[in-house]
Amino acid sequence: MRYLGSWTACFLAFACFVSCGKTPPPAAADTKRPPATAKQAPAAKASSETKKPAAASPKKKEEPAHCPPEMVYVEGDYCTDSSNDAKPDEHGNTPGAGAKDIEAIERQCLNEWYAEQNKKRVCEEFAPGAKCTGKKVPKRFCIDRYEWPNVKGQRPEVMNRFHQAEVKCAAAGKRLCTESEWTFACEGEDMKPFPYGDKRDVTKCHGDEEWDGPNMSKVADRDQKELKRLYKAKRSGELACVSDFGVHDMPGNADEIVASETNESGWRGKYDSITTGGPWYKGVRNQCRPKIYTHDEGFYHYYMSFRCCAEADGAETDPRTPRQQKQGWDMKRVEKIAGITVEEMREIYEKAKTDPTCGCKTTKCRTFCGTLHGDPGTGPDAWNPPLGEKAGNGMKASSAE
Repeated sequence: MRYLGSWTACFLAFACFVSCGKTPPPAAADTKRPPATAKQAPAAKASSETKKPAAASPKKKEEPAHCPPEMVYVEGDYCTDSSNDAKPDEHGNTPGAGAKDIEAIERQCLNEWYAEQNKKRVCEEFAPGAKCTGKKVPKRFCIDRYEWPNVKGQRPEVMNRFHQAEVKCAAAGKRLCTESEWTFACEGEDMKPFPYGDKRDVTKCHGDEEWDGPNMSKVADRDQKELKRLYKAKRSGELACVSDFGVHDMPGNADEIVASETNESGWRGKYDSITTGGPWYKGVRNQCRPKIYTHDEGFYHYYMSFRCCAEADGAETDPRTPRQQKQGWDMKRVEKIAGITVEEMREIYEKAKTDPTCGCKTTKCRTFCGTLHGDPGTGPDAWNPPLGEKAGNGMKASSAE
């Protein structure tokens, strides 16, 4: 994306977050026919005239449910780099070009300021209308409505490594979203910089929290008191941070993990783990297109969450990332790195339906259960309400929120 310079410098500045070993502040709707206009009834000739009952309106044919109720159906044309020669897959979903797609949109910034702590320009308002300098390709997929655990009113879960998040999605019958899927679900066909429009508004998508000096030794130890002190995310669905497709809390709030589509040989193509959306802090990349390419698959953080994607129309979803598929990985290799199998994760989901603590006695178990910050409950000190039957990403939810 181009405006008054390149985004590349922004990424390199933020890369120091990990590579320098320091912890500075982190840097379609379906087309419907309009309702038929009712004809005006003639005036009654006499008060004694019996009125005929109005004809019943024909029932509107309902569109098929392309996705499970806890997910959002995304379909439309996405702006990708002109060099992208990928074709739509059997589901009608075209892969993106990874990091190259960031520069495929041209827009003008009208008002910006410089975040010294991250060496980054923050644009407050863009001129209306963005130009796709690449080409449009069809996208079609399902995406979680909220950040994991994808339940309205829950605090987004953080502190998962890339492969742990992948196993959690797999246990729900899903997969991690790719770069372009996350971007398109956020910006929509109008290619908005923010889900709601062209002007930055942190009252809609949560951001601008001041830096609070994390104790990284305690974060690494998953110290509950320190994690709770640092946590600033809003509950899922609490704010009006909603894309045109109906996906919530994408930029800002918690940062999110996605699977790489960047196949270049440079530093941006090094890792399968990409982060997007930006966390709740001030002076970071809280937009739809920008991404961070410097965190490896072992990286986890107190502000980093994820959400899952799946194929539309109930088609079987391969839980492996595009890169893993290309390199011939199987899920056993993913499970070994994650430290838990898909089946074991499903067992934890089942246990959580009746025991919100998952019966955990260790920090590792609480990481998988999602209770590092505290046990779910109904009291004033409870971190989250119990998920109950929605444990396991709300797969059995009866209706969409």
